[in-house]
Amino acid sequence: MKKIEIIVKGRVQGVGFRYFVKNKARENNISGWVRNTRDGSVEICAEGEITNLDTFIDWIKQGPPLSRVDNVTIHRFDKPEGFTNFEIRF
Repeated sequence: MKKIEIIVKGRVQGVGFRYFVKNKARENNISGWVRNTRDGSVEICAEGEITNLDTFIDWIKQGPPLSRVDNVTIHRFDKPEGFTNFEIRF
């Protein structure tokens, strides 16, 4: 199990991006959370197996149909926090 923190910039608020992320997390057995930030980006904290996280990142870079992903910043960590589900934080 590994942990990643992702910041996604572009047209990622008001387009269903957080719900897209939550669905892709569940499909890929990822736990953690997603939230909008004040600067218009989306922040994601995710934990899972490396191959699942890599697939999840590929989906994040694509985004849902109405979004436009301009930049994805990823920080990787060896120690997971032990999340048990994936949630949208407000």
